[in-house]
Amino acid sequence: MQLDYKDIIIKHYALSMSGSEIARQAGFSKSGVNDFLRAFKKCEDLSYPLPAGITNYGIALKVYGAVPGSGGRNENIELPDYEDAAKLMATRKNMTLMFLWNRYKKKCEEEGARFYQYSQYCELYNKWCEENYETAHFDAVIAQKMEVDFAGQTFSMTDPLTGEIMTIVVFVAILPYSQYIYAEGMLSTKEPQWIDVNNHALDYFGGVPALVVCDNCKQAVVVNQDWIEPELNKDYADWADHYGTVILPAKVRKPKFKSSVENAVGILEKGFFHKLEERQYFSLEQFNKDLWKELEALNKEPFKKKEHNRYYYWEEEKLELMPLPSMHYEYMERKTAKVSSDFHVRFDNAYYSVDKAFLHKKVSIKASSTVVRIYSLTGEFLCEW
Repeated sequence: MQLDYKDIIIKHYALSMSGSEIARQAGFSKSGVNDFLRAFKKCEDLSYPLPAGITNYGIALKVYGAVPGSGGRNENIELPDYEDAAKLMATRKNMTLMFLWNRYKKKCEEEGARFYQYSQYCELYNKWCEENYETAHFDAVIAQKMEVDFAGQTFSMTDPLTGEIMTIVVFVAILPYSQYIYAEGMLSTKEPQWIDVNNHALDYFGGVPALVVCDNCKQAVVVNQDWIEPELNKDYADWADHYGTVILPAKVRKPKFKSSVENAVGILEKGFFHKLEERQYFSLEQFNKDLWKELEALNKEPFKKKEHNRYYYWEEEKLELMPLPSMHYEYMERKTAKVSSDFHVRFDNAYYSVDKAFLHKKVSIKASSTVVRIYSLTGEFLCEW
């Protein structure tokens, strides 16, 4: 059976499916899928996300055809020396992963070898540390990651029109290096609201870290049996792609994996949360206004065991964060629909025309609050409304 290269790439990168899972679902050869993914990762002329309109033939030509400038050199990606990196991070004052990555990149370029991008380098370093130093403590690295979670304590809000008592859940995010904390109250923890609060956290921090460490909540992770190949929520995976970061779910039942946000939740719950629970709220806006006022004071409060405060170290850290894109990622509602005899598909009580080549075929629809995009089931972009 001929491999569907586009489908394999999208499922592997957008849905975080392993080669084995893709082969089992589509009926392909396991070795064939894995061999293609290895070849795709080595290809210098093509990467994910794929360019609009590229065909399976085009992918095959770039992946398996001659690669300009290869010169016959080894196409394998050079594995960084993470043992040496860990020693330097532990012993050299102000050492950063950005510095180590730049040194690794320069060495690879000099030797004509391929290298990992910065976000991949950080992700693999984090995994190496977790696998080799299960109980060891590592100092937080500047701009390396953001940890996110929900606080255990909730609050009550009274609807001023109906008198209904509603529950406010608090989202918490932290940059472990500076310990700078962001929090926001939510009346719903569904995917659209989850995307919104993650957007707001990056806005508050003023940039994007290389990694985002999350709990295994359903808004972020679908399945995480072995931690090595977790299946991410589709929208959260797309959110990460939009911002150029990598989602790294915490190991199941391993709170130390996201110890900074666990500690931040404890600080909030033992601190000014007591003030907030004594107040009566009739709007989420008023709750968040009080929450952010208290949070600003906490971030500027001097540390007890070291100099300065969270705000001081955040001003240093934000300079190392990756820049924010010009626009937020928007939550996309997803639906599969069949093209009717008049070359239209129905979505949200409206009709959208599709190329006649897809008559009676199923297509994938993704819609935000401002745009509707239609794709083939293999991921080829068809049109936008």
